[in-house]
Amino acid sequence: MTDKPLITKAARLSVAPMMDWTDRHCRYLHRLLSSNALLYTEMVTAPALVRGGALHLLEFSPEEHPVALQLGGSDPEELAQAAMLGAEAGYDEINLNCGCPSDRVQSGTFGAVLMKDPARVADCVAAMRAAVRVEVTVKCRIGVDEQTPEEVLPDFLDRIRAAGCQRVTIHARKAWLQGLSPKENRDIPPLDYELVHRMKGAFPDMHISINGGIASLAEARAQLEAGLDGVMIGRAAYHQPTDILAEADPLIFGTGAAADPVDVVRKMLPYIDRHLAAGGRLHQITRHMLGLFAGRPGARGWRRALSEGAVRDHAGPEVVLEALARVAPDAVAAPAN
Repeated sequence: MTDKPLITKAARLSVAPMMDWTDRHCRYLHRLLSSNALLYTEMVTAPALVRGGALHLLEFSPEEHPVALQLGGSDPEELAQAAMLGAEAGYDEINLNCGCPSDRVQSGTFGAVLMKDPARVADCVAAMRAAVRVEVTVKCRIGVDEQTPEEVLPDFLDRIRAAGCQRVTIHARKAWLQGLSPKENRDIPPLDYELVHRMKGAFPDMHISINGGIASLAEARAQLEAGLDGVMIGRAAYHQPTDILAEADPLIFGTGAAADPVDVVRKMLPYIDRHLAAGGRLHQITRHMLGLFAGRPGARGWRRALSEGAVRDHAGPEVVLEALARVAPDAVAAPAN
């Protein structure tokens, strides 16, 4: 488990929790690209853990640290129990989802709809804080539907701070719970970065990260230099992981050297071997590797070789090496580090 000062530093740059994307295989890959960035699980619902006993959802590799568990729920007692399970599993942080706008999340009375009930969110945070020693954080929107963000966001932050939350990530868009799909909610509502910066001024004691629309390390650095404590990147980190994460350690954290995606591929091979030996399928891992060479010569061949080869029966590491030959033919025969 990572201590609080280190995880607070890690939160300078984090990869957003993304359903169906940031599973344990994705996080292992991302950790090879950056030793320092904070990684998040997909959202795991508290009922699935507490009532459903789905503890397999908590499995992760020790190499993933620092890694945070994002929970979805709205019942303080149940969230406290789920937080305890997460802490016992070894997560460095427990995060409460108050930003997801999907219909499934709304029907469970959690996610972005919780922006309408900040008192309940505060109760949830307080219960989780009382149950675990690891840090409890919140990811939220600037508001939902017809709310006025300039009014609701300060009240929301004030309440969760009073409940013991010192670190929050703000997706700088409203969420429209009716009329827009989850995908549209990531693009259509306008971004309001200035409001998030004003919140940092109003809550200087809180660690505030910004999320939404940030697609490069240069943009992330600009947000940090403007006074925010952290930046969370989602889709860009997934689709162009090398562009976002390979230089994060030297450029964002001031340590280490940039990662070489070719070396990262070779370092993934032992992990792939272990996964296959345990009965897994190659495509469960390689689907997260498709963007490693985005924008580089041979990237299309890399993606095609992986996409077509990894789904075949008995596909193994040789598929990855064949794909790597499309972008780095001289590196395939080189020994792994």
